[in-house]
Amino acid sequence: MTLKRSLLVSVVCLSLSAAACGAGPSGRPDVAVEQNSPGRPAETDGQDAEPAVPPLQVPVTDLPWRDCTADTLGRYGYTPRTPGVILECADFEAPVDASGEMFGSFSVGAMRARLDRTPADAAPLVLTSGSDRPSIETLADMAAGQGTTLLASHPIVAVDRRGIGRSAAVDCTKVDARKALADLGQFERSGGDAVDRAVTAGRDATIECTDLLQPQELAFSASYAADDLEQLRMLWGVDALGIIGTGNGASTALAYAAAYPDRLARLVLDSPTGIGADQLAAAEQKTQGREAAFAAFAQRCIALDCTLGDDPRAAVSELLTRSASGALGPISTHALLDGIAYALASSTGDPSQRALRLSETLSAARSGNTAALTDLTTRAASAYGTDGQFVARCTDGQGWPSPESVRGASTSWSQLYPIFGIDAALTALACSSWPTAPAAPLPSSLPIPVLLFSAAADPVVGNGGFSSVTGLIATTGTKSAAMTWQGSGHPALGGSQCTQSAAAIYADDASLPADGSVCPA
Repeated sequence: MTLKRSLLVSVVCLSLSAAACGAGPSGRPDVAVEQNSPGRPAETDGQDAEPAVPPLQVPVTDLPWRDCTADTLGRYGYTPRTPGVILECADFEAPVDASGEMFGSFSVGAMRARLDRTPADAAPLVLTSGSDRPSIETLADMAAGQGTTLLASHPIVAVDRRGIGRSAAVDCTKVDARKALADLGQFERSGGDAVDRAVTAGRDATIECTDLLQPQELAFSASYAADDLEQLRMLWGVDALGIIGTGNGASTALAYAAAYPDRLARLVLDSPTGIGADQLAAAEQKTQGREAAFAAFAQRCIALDCTLGDDPRAAVSELLTRSASGALGPISTHALLDGIAYALASSTGDPSQRALRLSETLSAARSGNTAALTDLTTRAASAYGTDGQFVARCTDGQGWPSPESVRGASTSWSQLYPIFGIDAALTALACSSWPTAPAAPLPSSLPIPVLLFSAAADPVVGNGGFSSVTGLIATTGTKSAAMTWQGSGHPALGGSQCTQSAAAIYADDASLPADGSVCPA
């Protein structure tokens, strides 16, 4: 065992002290609607009385915030579009198991974003992006992009999931297993095809992580993440939370709504992952989003006369072929595609400048200079590929595919989704060896109106599962409104002032826009 892993075991044992340790502003949004004004509830005949909605509250006892603006923006390479962005970081301790069946605590990282002009008495909203990427990075991206419309009226506090971002790290794989998992086994010399290598990479990482984390290996699910939000509520001394769940973070938000329905003041589900889909179906939804986002990038790239020429898709396909052959050195096909998707998801800076920067990065790599691409893929790996995310995603997932089904999907997806298809099918195998955990609970009723957003081209989760989420909300009988942003990126709140205006109005008094509203790209 390496010194690093020995120290990790010690840290885990200490934090889980009594548990057995394994071996191891404002302004109405500019929207298109068929009727009613956005930001106002639909008119009624007065017979249906609206239930009282809990107000958002300022924390009675706040966290010990410290300024981390320069450090955070520098780490992610973000430059805010609007001056006056303030980022503050803090940590708090949460029980490993709120039920008391497992003892000990876990350090949870948080970051608050606000403007220098945000009212001092404005109540915060809580944001979680789940296992998609660190919640603090999602919030930093929003704050550096279009996020200031919402931040002008309410601070937002991002809470990282266990083992991700600022939360106590999960460092459970050895170097070889971690590299194989990051590359889906592309550079491994073991026998078998790409599917076999991906299965082996996932199995080896699973063995190392479950050996180290047992018996707490399943204490990283969305349900436990919801309990961490409840711990924050109790520390704050407020009656209820306003929660924004983006992507996979919507699962955490819904788990919170199921477990603590009377402690929920607002619920925003932005580009949520689908409900009830097996992992191959979820992978296809994500792939559809990535292909749509890439198509939007290619169109903009051509209009800007970018360095990829008049056929960016063909240029990137050629780069993928070179990566598959090892011609890009240590940059695997999976790393390359994650890097592209990471760039497509961002909302920081000017959209045209982002497109030109990505074009220049890819063009330089085609010419033999991979420095910028290496930097991009490294940042993407940090955002998407940590051990903590591997553990969280595997614990959340249901219905992992068999190698045979992935082989079939790879064949068909290579035609349907020529850029991202094959890699997406292989990625779905990463957690196929992980022990099955109970599915996160879903609310059967909700005491508050719910606001939902989706994006036309979402490279993180796609929008194929959006209807399953709106359907779930409908079954609870609560009032809700879904808005579609016609742009490209993730989350919708990060790229659209229109969605942010709607969210700011909703945060103030729980007013909803007209259902079916559309925000322009």
